[in-house]
Amino acid sequence: MAALAATAGGTLGAPAAAEGETPPGQVEFPTRCLAPQEAGLPPTDGPPADGPTTARITVDDPAPRVGDTVTVTYQVVRTPARNPVGGAGGGLPDDGGLPADVLTPTGRILLAGAQSGEVTVVGAKRNDPVPAGAPLPAVTMTGTFTVTAPGGITLAPGPYTLHTGHGADLDTTCTAVGGPASDPSAAPVSVRLTATGLPTANLRSVFLAAARGRPGAGVRVTAAGFPPGVAVTVAGRAGAAQTADRVSATADDLGTAVVELPVTDPTTTAVVAYEGAAWSARQGSGPAAYTVVDAAPPASAIQKVSATVEPGALGMTQAGRDITLGTVPYGDGGAAPGRIGTVTVTDARGGPAGWSLTGKATVFAGPGGIRIPGASLSWTPSCVAAPGSRSPCTPGSAGVVGPEGALLASAPDGPLVGGAFTIDATVTLHVPPYTPPGTYTAVLTLTLS
Repeated sequence: MAALAATAGGTLGAPAAAEGETPPGQVEFPTRCLAPQEAGLPPTDGPPADGPTTARITVDDPAPRVGDTVTVTYQVVRTPARNPVGGAGGGLPDDGGLPADVLTPTGRILLAGAQSGEVTVVGAKRNDPVPAGAPLPAVTMTGTFTVTAPGGITLAPGPYTLHTGHGADLDTTCTAVGGPASDPSAAPVSVRLTATGLPTANLRSVFLAAARGRPGAGVRVTAAGFPPGVAVTVAGRAGAAQTADRVSATADDLGTAVVELPVTDPTTTAVVAYEGAAWSARQGSGPAAYTVVDAAPPASAIQKVSATVEPGALGMTQAGRDITLGTVPYGDGGAAPGRIGTVTVTDARGGPAGWSLTGKATVFAGPGGIRIPGASLSWTPSCVAAPGSRSPCTPGSAGVVGPEGALLASAPDGPLVGGAFTIDATVTLHVPPYTPPGTYTAVLTLTLS
């Protein structure tokens, strides 16, 4: 569980164009700019300003991942719109000139492809003086959007409004014209992004009701974490090879299949579960240790003396429960750092099966229903095996945790594994700029299998 206050962002410049070349993301399209009625130029009294708009869209990340926030910049390099107050009268300045810093631009960028919708962009009130009847100057507007789907996403310039506030509040609205028959107001595509999905962890697992049995005895097996409705194969394994002991079942609505597996092969040392034609690390569970007990009686009066080392369990403990992240200044945004409570994993099963520790985070809920995606939380894991442990400990990759889950640490399969392992991770929440102040809370769940 984590608590924090607001966050960050930045824009990377697009590559510069060589002299004489069109800069990346720059397009030109026919535009109609309607003069504001307050200026004394309603459509019935004065024609709209028609002409080309030269626009450019740039992004700070052309290859984002689902859950990332992308900053977009919409530049109107040239517009047919003109100073709307020239000769207006009606309480407006007599000379019709606009002074500096009275022009505020707003606009929309149109998304299509894997993700559709609009991005609202706003510019600062910043301009040089504009004489009466002169063209309005170039403007720059920025905004952000969150990537919600993987695949190709196109960005095209949408309508833009040039608001002047000198003597009267006037809005000159410009819209593309002459596009395809299906949408005459469509402007050319300016930028194309390719979004990738978040990596997902394999949460499949298998549990045995007993860790040993006589040849031919059945063992109750529970396979969990599979897609609902998928065919699940439960099979015996001798080392890395699969034995003839095998049954199949269909996962229920919770992704669980419960079967009785007769173990007849005396070489069986473990049981696995998987979907598809064969076991794989991506679509199968790690093996659960199983021992076939020799039931043959003594062949002579010689007594057999044996001692049994009882296998233990796989478990974990964690120091502390809550994670308090660092604060982030309002407006600037940024990274809120923290650290999870230290986790200790103990593997006393004495078999060939390794283990994995995964985590996943819910959305961060804040005041007034404001939410920060769980995919904004990332971590950098570390893992140390205690002296004498039979297994090495491998930390998961640094990256996004999110609602889909990520690997925190793992130990591989081997002839005989086990030990004690200390696992830590630094965590960072990337908070968007101008996130409302307050405390944002999510739940981080760790699962050992």
